[in-house]
Amino acid sequence: MYPTTRVTDDVDELAGVTFPDPYRWLEGDGDDVRRWQDAQGEVAASYVRDWPHFDRLRESVARFTVPRIGFSPRTAGGRWFRAAVAEGASQARVIVADEPFGQGRVLFDPVAENPDRPPYVSWISPSPDGSMLAVGVCDDGSERNTIRLIDTETGAPLQEPPRPPLKDNWTAGAHWLPDSTGFFFTGTDDSPTSVAHDVWLHRRVPEPATTLVDGVSWLPEQDYRTVVVSRDGAYAVALQRLLNPVPVAVARLDDPAGLQWRPFVTGVDGTLAGHLVGEEWIAVTDVGAPRGRVVAIALDAEDPDDPTSWREIVPESDTVIRTLTPVGDLLYLSELSDTYARVRVVDGAGAARGQVPLPGRGALAEQPFPLMNLVNGHTEAYLFEFSTLVGSWGAYRHRPGEPELEVLREPEVVIGNTVVEDCWATSEDGTRIPYHVVRLRDVSLNQPRPALMYAYGGFNVPWSPQFPGPITAFVAAGGVYVHCHLRGGAEFGRAWWEGGRLANKQNGYADLYAIAHDLIATRVTSPNLLAVTGGSNGGLMSGVALTQRPRLWAAVVPRVPLLDLVGACRDVYGRYVVELEFADPADPGEVGRMAEFSPYHLVKDGVDYPAVFIDAGDTDPRCPPWHARKFGARLQAATAGEAPILVRVWGDVGHGWATDREVAITQNTEWLAFTMKTLGLAPR
Repeated sequence: MYPTTRVTDDVDELAGVTFPDPYRWLEGDGDDVRRWQDAQGEVAASYVRDWPHFDRLRESVARFTVPRIGFSPRTAGGRWFRAAVAEGASQARVIVADEPFGQGRVLFDPVAENPDRPPYVSWISPSPDGSMLAVGVCDDGSERNTIRLIDTETGAPLQEPPRPPLKDNWTAGAHWLPDSTGFFFTGTDDSPTSVAHDVWLHRRVPEPATTLVDGVSWLPEQDYRTVVVSRDGAYAVALQRLLNPVPVAVARLDDPAGLQWRPFVTGVDGTLAGHLVGEEWIAVTDVGAPRGRVVAIALDAEDPDDPTSWREIVPESDTVIRTLTPVGDLLYLSELSDTYARVRVVDGAGAARGQVPLPGRGALAEQPFPLMNLVNGHTEAYLFEFSTLVGSWGAYRHRPGEPELEVLREPEVVIGNTVVEDCWATSEDGTRIPYHVVRLRDVSLNQPRPALMYAYGGFNVPWSPQFPGPITAFVAAGGVYVHCHLRGGAEFGRAWWEGGRLANKQNGYADLYAIAHDLIATRVTSPNLLAVTGGSNGGLMSGVALTQRPRLWAAVVPRVPLLDLVGACRDVYGRYVVELEFADPADPGEVGRMAEFSPYHLVKDGVDYPAVFIDAGDTDPRCPPWHARKFGARLQAATAGEAPILVRVWGDVGHGWATDREVAITQNTEWLAFTMKTLGLAPR
């Protein structure tokens, strides 16, 4: 059934520790690798498309493929800018209107730029006066994007800033100067797996020019960095670190071309994610408060690295403070309470000013990493998107002092006749682990049912109880969806992340197994009806679950996965990721520990592995497709069972952030069809 795969005697080495690497050749991009990959894809596609319910499932997946509404509308110059997918389209257009979701007119249409291969809109950023719009455009699914500049009045393209490209949208694209004459952006180099992050300034006057920003390149780390502009336009602030950002330098904006940077917070290990308001940096910090507190640091502080000099605005409490948004003179605090979203309002002294009446128990649409959430909010109102486990994203506005929400856009899909149950399992070290069970009301749990677990558990990212999109098709078919919260995430603050990170990484996998055993013990499901999936770090989790506990699952679907943690360290970006979350790759003992949860190295001959569908993107710079190729080849050769081991690598698809909607629908249909075919579940 599978294409022939040759084996070599290659050996991998890290910190002096060696490992057999018989499929190293599948890391290449030559014709032999392409032929192998294409042949594997044909086998996988044939297997799932032979299922008689495939087309009906695709209709269901398309119905539930309701992305976040887009980039929350941004106002500038009295107008509103947004990106939105029109009915029947596969890519978002950029629209300017008089209201947040007004009909407006199209400023940028990907189809008009390239009808045969429309690019993906990665981010949008209007100039403060609304006269220009910067748009990040990706044309190969990889997230690497270049900038388009558009005249708002005419819709005509302006001369583009030159290279370098942006690595992704994680630094929010363009950060405009207050007079709209230019913007800062974070560029990278030509390598897809680079961690180069240099800050550039693009000016429009006296003529278009792009220059490297001096004074931030001295920062010692190769982590993400960006420069943002204070709300009043008086200062530029240099921020560094993706997972726990800090404001490392400040400069007045009197002369943007000659910024005089001075160090600000440079010796703090924790998070200081916030905004410059007046002469203070107001931020959420986990320094001295694992669940977060709000502090203010004066720009003229004698020692801004000294936490005892910070002014505490909101102390730590039982809830986890995630982000803050300044609105007028108030602060809107986004929080998590037993994994569910909450928003409270305080003034600059921390006095309570109310709570936002959210439309249910669910999740705010925040970006996963703290650095990504530092775009200045709207000055007069709090705009946000919200979803639940059974209702897609809606858009809302709350004005300070108002008792009710203003609904800007209703959720497109709400699944009726459903039940959401909040449950807890106990991990092997006694820690209580939350999870949510979603099912149709007529699917009673009087006997084991087909169940699909989804988790992430890493990088200080909360896997919030949000609308599961295409997975809703599994629920609509009568399956049970299990939304899991593992240590390594951020659902309960810094301690929850540290409890499943580095030396504690195995705890997160133990949490997953505890939830699975709880589901089996309570007869929600059984091992022959249980599937597990996840993407990125969740793809790694799925691979670990498959190799550490092969008898616990009927089907396993690692998506855009990292599966060879030793080999990952040969890529600059891969090593950066490993150092952040998994181990010190320069320490032999740490390398040995990491190999205990590196799926590629855990595959054993003669094991009856469950059904496996490995789903990856050919242009993925974060978890390159060779992880899927090598792991799939090793599993196919090792398994003693008859269950299929399938490898599906998609062309012009990356890590999922810039995937065409129609491609995403087909992609999700295939892995869901595989899962449902294995579990004996068909669309109703």
